[in-house]
Amino acid sequence: MKQNNQRIHLLDQTPVPKALLALGLPTMLGMLINALYHLADTYFVGGLGTLSVGAVSVVYPLGQAVVGLGLLFGNGAASYLSRLLGREDRERADQVASTALSGSLITGALVILCCLLFLRPLLRLLGAGEQVLPYAVTYTSIYLPFSLCNVFNVTMNNVVSSEGAAKTTMKVLISGAALNVLLDPICIYCLHWGISGAAIATAVSQLFSTLLYLGYIRSKKSVFHFRLRDCRFSREILSEILKIGVPTLVFQLLTSLSMAMLNGKAGEYGDSALAAMGVVTKIMSIGSLMVFGFLKGLQPLAGYSYGAGNFNRLRQAVRLSLLWSTVACLLFGLGAALLAPVLMAQFTQSDGEMIRVGITALRANGIAFFCFGFCTVYSSLFLSLGKARLGFLLGACRQGFCFLPAILLLPIFWHLSGVLFAQPVADLLSSAITVPVALRFQKELNRAGSPLQK
Repeated sequence: MKQNNQRIHLLDQTPVPKALLALGLPTMLGMLINALYHLADTYFVGGLGTLSVGAVSVVYPLGQAVVGLGLLFGNGAASYLSRLLGREDRERADQVASTALSGSLITGALVILCCLLFLRPLLRLLGAGEQVLPYAVTYTSIYLPFSLCNVFNVTMNNVVSSEGAAKTTMKVLISGAALNVLLDPICIYCLHWGISGAAIATAVSQLFSTLLYLGYIRSKKSVFHFRLRDCRFSREILSEILKIGVPTLVFQLLTSLSMAMLNGKAGEYGDSALAAMGVVTKIMSIGSLMVFGFLKGLQPLAGYSYGAGNFNRLRQAVRLSLLWSTVACLLFGLGAALLAPVLMAQFTQSDGEMIRVGITALRANGIAFFCFGFCTVYSSLFLSLGKARLGFLLGACRQGFCFLPAILLLPIFWHLSGVLFAQPVADLLSSAITVPVALRFQKELNRAGSPLQK
């Protein structure tokens, strides 16, 4: 009980800079380690050749789509849970947490089963050519069934973050990622399991993270109680979860679609281009996941402050989040652009075309990355406040409304260069769309003492 009261105090009374750091840094560190694990996974697979790297790159969007099911229920519930804690409605909060966890597992099991039944056509749709396809099938056949653990883990990540227990999320993320990095070289090279070993290492690490969260539930350290009898698939609870969860799922599906289209377009220029874009995507995901992780700290603080009517605290949280995330994106983007040759050389020793394509793409993505934090702060903020329409609009811009036209049109005129510059162009366009929406919101937020319009 004392620990639970400390978490509520963190959301309610701790100075905003300290609260943002306490809530955001642990999750950011955990997601950073998780992104590095994906990169390390690609690094170890790189020793097996370009085709294996291409296979993992093809499967990656599918894994992200499955993660979206966890976000559908987890992130959707997290927004509502933070607001319920602000209103001190613990009974309803228990019902929402239990419903979200059960709903994610049921939906995840059904979707994964359908994917396994149509695996080969699905992988071809994601960009796997005839040479890459056998490797992709081998990897996915092992990896995908265990993705149900990842659905559970992602749901718990969001639910646990909503109560301010960011350190728990960090510990689980780091433990799972560290185990994966440890098992990768053992399974791939020591046991000579090849690309199957990479899939086994990932599956075991996901299962391990699930066991850690189950231990957390059994320890009863959470503010929430997870019980089957508290599951309420009622219209009221589901509507609150889904009005935020569905936009989040759409964002994730758009991310997966954009990766698949990027892989497909790059694959038209050879397996080296496909492998290069897979590496670039994972390098840039380190920066994006760092920002997402930090903003996991903003979401419960913003949702709680909004639910409690504390608009001064909300204003300060938004202002600091904008400053810190923009500086971080600027530094990361410049680092990626300047170190592009060194970074790409780590993933192949002999494929010069893969390195050349990767350097160009990494520099372009790094330079345009400065605007990522600005856009993500507002899309995350609107969802945490229950403003689903605006959150959906801004969140869908980068990988949807702006990226899809770019990846379809630019290659027609600039061929491979159009593929490499599609994401940077989408980043700049989405930033331009965010500016007027953000200015309007800030005017509403600055109205002293008046509740925000929903």
